[in-house]
Amino acid sequence: MKLTLPFPPSVNTYWRAPNKGPLAGRHLISAKGRQYQSAACAAVVEQLQRIPKPVETCLTVEITLYPPDARRRDLDNYNKALFDSLTHAGVWLDDSQVKRMLVEWGPVLKYGKVDIAISAYIREVPEV
Repeated sequence: MKLTLPFPPSVNTYWRAPNKGPLAGRHLISAKGRQYQSAACAAVVEQLQRIPKPVETCLTVEITLYPPDARRRDLDNYNKALFDSLTHAGVWLDDSQVKRMLVEWGPVLKYGKVDIAISAYIREVPEV
C-alpha cells in the first residue's frame, strides 16, 4: 500500500502538557496534532476510496519526508504523529506491528508531504 500524507508536526509540537485544571500533569495530543490526524485520515480514505480494514500482520514501512522549508530538522521527530495517524485511520491495528522502517529526507516541497509504502514484513534469516 502506498500513501501520500500531509507533512506531520514534530513530536515537539504533537504533545501538550497542561499545568492547570483537571488535566494538569497529563500528556495530551495538541490541537495541531489532532488537526494532523484528521487531515491524514481524510487523505487515507480519499486515496483508498474507502475506510481501510486494518492490516493485522507485521509490517515494513518506507517513508520519505518532504519538508515544507529548508529548516534543520531531526529525522526521527516525525514518526510518532505519522504512525498515530495511520493507527487512528485504521490502516493497521497498532504501530507496534512495524518491524522494519526506512526513513529518509526528500527535497523541500511547498507545504511538504510524506510518501509512505507499507508492505508485509519478511524477516531475512542470515545463512550460517
